[in-house]
Amino acid sequence: MSQEILNVEKLCVSIADKEILKGLDLKMGEGETHVIMGPNGAGKSTLGNTLMGKEEYEVTSGKITFSGEDLLEMSTSERAKKGLFMTFQNPIEVPGVRLSEFVRSSCEALGNKMSLWNFKKAAAEQMKVIGMDPSYLDRELNVGFSGGEKKKAEIFQLLMLKPKLAILDETDSGLDVDAVRIVSEGVKAYQEQNNGALLIITHSTRILESLNVDKVHVLYNGKIVAEGDGSLIDEINENGFEKFMKD
Repeated sequence: MSQEILNVEKLCVSIADKEILKGLDLKMGEGETHVIMGPNGAGKSTLGNTLMGKEEYEVTSGKITFSGEDLLEMSTSERAKKGLFMTFQNPIEVPGVRLSEFVRSSCEALGNKMSLWNFKKAAAEQMKVIGMDPSYLDRELNVGFSGGEKKKAEIFQLLMLKPKLAILDETDSGLDVDAVRIVSEGVKAYQEQNNGALLIITHSTRILESLNVDKVHVLYNGKIVAEGDGSLIDEINENGFEKFMKD
């Protein structure tokens, strides 16, 4: 059994005094792939944003440990330095900051300093995995990028930063079949290169088709209401979430 990397216990989270997560429990081991599924509004993105420490998500009770340390005592930047990473449904544009500058400075903040030549060499290798042209390094971060290009840029960051745990929040949202395939290849490369853990938050299953999933969790009304292996994905594809949507 792999060593535990994440332990969420009885987590309650509110946004603007509205309780969203209501006693959620979740455990993950190093290198494992876990999937959080559920209907819209179930609290899936709230979980991801809470793990990353977004300020508007107020933890009212519960405990989160990451690699044995109290995650709730860390700032967002401290969590990133410890090895947490998250992709977003709608990556923001950052005018005036080139993709290369952003990723290289992020690598340095994690203690991975590289000469410009070594950085560009490593970047070109990882961009090849996801079919991303190295010319994007000189473009401003996400400015003028299509939806698929923004997702590729996030997966490129994932491959370069090599986190212990990557949280993918609806990474396949709005992507066509080819873009989903390319993103999946990048995610698989992250797993193979780093034995990284994955927490995939989704209500779709397209990105899961080529990945080895260790455990599936169904989230509804702020709680995990069902758990299983990859066969649970097939059941949800066939019958939806209705059987789980009972208070």
